[in-house]
Amino acid sequence: MAILNWDAEGERLYQTGVDHGVLYPKDSTTKAYPQGYVWNGLTTVTASPSGAEVSDTYADNIKYLSLLSAEDFGLTIEALMYPDEFEPCLGHTVVNGVVVSQQKRQRFGFSYRTLIGNDVDGTDYGYKLHLVYNCLAGVSEEAAATVNDSPEAPTMSWEISTTPVTIALTDSNGKKIYKPTAHIEIDSTKATAAKLQLLEDALYGTATTEAYLPSIDEVITMLTP
Repeated sequence: MAILNWDAEGERLYQTGVDHGVLYPKDSTTKAYPQGYVWNGLTTVTASPSGAEVSDTYADNIKYLSLLSAEDFGLTIEALMYPDEFEPCLGHTVVNGVVVSQQKRQRFGFSYRTLIGNDVDGTDYGYKLHLVYNCLAGVSEEAAATVNDSPEAPTMSWEISTTPVTIALTDSNGKKIYKPTAHIEIDSTKATAAKLQLLEDALYGTATTEAYLPSIDEVITMLTP
């Protein structure tokens, strides 16, 4: 029988940082994310789940049951700059350097990485890959200020909503295993290194293949031992 032990060496974990941002514009015909583009200048990515609110129902003079509302996933991306390929996602059509605003917004996928640290290895301990699907960027403010004696590079911010995608994987009885979702995480400290490399080759590309965002079914299959 094991005795509980708090704050053991190597088990004081924390999560920090954000990097390795990649934008994957969605192909409106194939519904896939065939090409990835580096997103430099990420400063903050804030995940904002919502919903899953409890609604109580009473009958027979007692609390009869509790129902949960549907869960939604959104996020806020803050950055110093964004890739040119993000323009259509903002409703911008660019022709010969002219940006026409308030056009149809293209959906996209997005991946980023957060670091996992511990008291022994620091942030070299591991990381999490966050994959977000079927994203839609909302309108955002963009402030410009005069140059002064305390110059700053202002960040831009976008509120992102998502629509869950269906996961086709089924069990031995043909029943779907997972409900639709728009967000998955992969923990490098728990995934098999060789399998994780397959996923990162897809996400970030190789010398011979383009970066792309695999479907959730593909990701789960890739990482399955």
